[in-house]
Amino acid sequence: MNIEVRELAGLGPDARRAFFERDAGVAEVRSDVRDIVERVHREGDVALREYSREFDGVEVGNIDVSDAAERAYDEIDDDVREAIETAAANIREFHERQVPEDWREDFDGRELGRRYRPLDRVGVYAPGGTAAYPSSVLMGVIPAKVAGVEHVAVATPPADPMNPVTLAAMHVAGADAVYSVGGAQGIAALAYGTETVKAVQKIVGPGNKWVTAAKAEVRGDVDIDFLAGPSEILVVADETADPRFVAADLVAQAEHDPNASVVAVTDDADLADAIVAEVERQAAERERTETIEAALENDASGVLLARSMSEAVLFAEEYAAEHLSIQADDDEALLDRIDSAGSVFLGPYTPVAAGDYASGTNHVLPTGAGAKRQGGLSVDHFVRSTTVQRLDRDALSDLSETITTLAEAEGLDAHAQSVRERFDE
Repeated sequence: MNIEVRELAGLGPDARRAFFERDAGVAEVRSDVRDIVERVHREGDVALREYSREFDGVEVGNIDVSDAAERAYDEIDDDVREAIETAAANIREFHERQVPEDWREDFDGRELGRRYRPLDRVGVYAPGGTAAYPSSVLMGVIPAKVAGVEHVAVATPPADPMNPVTLAAMHVAGADAVYSVGGAQGIAALAYGTETVKAVQKIVGPGNKWVTAAKAEVRGDVDIDFLAGPSEILVVADETADPRFVAADLVAQAEHDPNASVVAVTDDADLADAIVAEVERQAAERERTETIEAALENDASGVLLARSMSEAVLFAEEYAAEHLSIQADDDEALLDRIDSAGSVFLGPYTPVAAGDYASGTNHVLPTGAGAKRQGGLSVDHFVRSTTVQRLDRDALSDLSETITTLAEAEGLDAHAQSVRERFDE
C-alpha cells in the first residue's frame, strides 16, 4: 500500500486541488440519469420493474413492501433488535431537542412572530439491496417523524430476499411506507410518483453517484437535503494523540468506498510516521482490505505534516470535512477556531463510528466542503416556517411615511396608497 507522510506546506497545486475539490462523480452519469428519471416520470411502475431487472438483477413483484418491515422486526436476532432500539432511542432523543417552537412578540405595536409546520410527505433513500444499512434508515426517518411529518416513505434497492435488519430498522423508525426500488429510478419515483409510489415534497438520504445525480435532476420539482459524495474524514491530531486511534478512524472511513477521502494532519513528525505504520497494519487486518487500500491510495487521502497546529487548523477550515475528529490536548480550543465541519468528534474515545450508529447525532452530512454552506440532516429539514404579523393603527401610522416613501421610490404607487387608504377620512 502506497501511503506516506507529505509536508502540508509543500503540496503543489494539483495535490491541493485533489484535497479541496473532492468530486462526487455526478457529472459523468448525469446524462444517463436524466434518461432514467424522464422514463420513470413517463412510464411509472413499468419502468421501475424494468430497471430493477436491469440494474439489480431482481424481478420485483410488489413494489410496496411495507408489511415486510413489521414482519422483519419479529424475525431478527434479539441482540440486533436491541441494538436498533437503543440507537433509535438515542437518535430520537437528540433530534427532539431540535424541534423549533412558535413565537410571537410585540415590537411597539407590531406583533411579529414565526410559526413552524412539518412537511406533509417526505421520502428517505436508504442504500441497501442485500447489504444492511439500518443506520441510514434511522438517520433519515426519525428526524422526519420527530418533526411531525405525517407520511414518511423509504425507498431502498430490491433484493431477493431483502435484508431483514434494514427492514426492521424501518419499522422501529416509524416509516409509513417502504418501496422496493433503488438507484436513480427510486429517486424519480419518490419525486414524481407512480401507480404505486406516492410523490413526496422532499427527498433525503445518502446514495451513490447515480442517486446523487438523480437528486440533482429532480431538485426544483421537489426539495432535497443536499448533494453528497463519497465519505470523508479529517483527523486533526497533536503529539498527545494515540496513533492507533487515529489510524482506526481513518481505516474505518476508508472501508466505505474506494473513493472515500481519509486525511490526518498533525504537527508532530513522529506521530505522522506512527499513524502511517498503524494504518498499514490495521488495513491488512480488516475484511474490506481491498476497498480500504484503494481509498487510502487515492489522491484525496493521506497523512499531512503541518509546521504548526495553527497551520493544521487553517487546513481543517479550508477542507470543511464531513467528519472532523480532533484528537489533541486542547481540543476545545482547536474547535473554537474551526467553523466548517459536518460533524465534530472530540477526544480519543469519540470515534466517528459512534456518530455513524448510536450516539444520537445524524450521520447524513455534507461532503465536498459542503459544510461551508450548510449543516447535516436535522429536524430543520422537515419543517417550514411562516412569519406572522399584526399591526395596530398607531404602529402603522408610525411606519406610514417610511413605507410610502420606499414604495414611491420603487414606482409602486398602489403599495403606497394601500397604506394611505387606512388613514383617509
